[in-house]
Amino acid sequence: MASTTTTKPTKTKEESPQAAPAKPRTLSEMTDVIDQSTFEQILEMDEEGEHDFSQGIVYGFFEQAESTFVKMETALKERQLGELSSLGHFLKGSSATIGLTKVKDACEKIQHYGAGKDETGANDEPDEKVSLEKIGKILETAKKDYKEAEDFLREYFGDAEPASPLPSS
Repeated sequence: MASTTTTKPTKTKEESPQAAPAKPRTLSEMTDVIDQSTFEQILEMDEEGEHDFSQGIVYGFFEQAESTFVKMETALKERQLGELSSLGHFLKGSSATIGLTKVKDACEKIQHYGAGKDETGANDEPDEKVSLEKIGKILETAKKDYKEAEDFLREYFGDAEPASPLPSS
């Protein structure tokens, strides 16, 4: 008697409910990450039907932000509070320019802690160790928030390339 082997049919990716393509996110769904009004002002500078100008600004920011995050990691390891304050101030301004609210807010806190203040900048924080610990935590959060915004903006501009991961501390 011949043995029969039955195999279960396997689902292909197309049949799997988990593999369904995600609904594209919209700018209005990203309001907790990107200030819509600020970003739309950049889009208004584009030629009709084109995004060359705004995409250039945003992708230039990506390079600048990633470079700044690397410098921040180095300054954190070297316990250079003044440098962290300066880098936080720099990235705060760049982030604000394109509307990355969470990144801007985190960088402002890094700027304050680097300057020997609390996260609001209103009170002194005399303990350097406390400042460095807080900056380390804020920096990790800022990088995650940046990646979320970067992923969305790359998708928004139709970039099929995934964003490269940021180094972590």
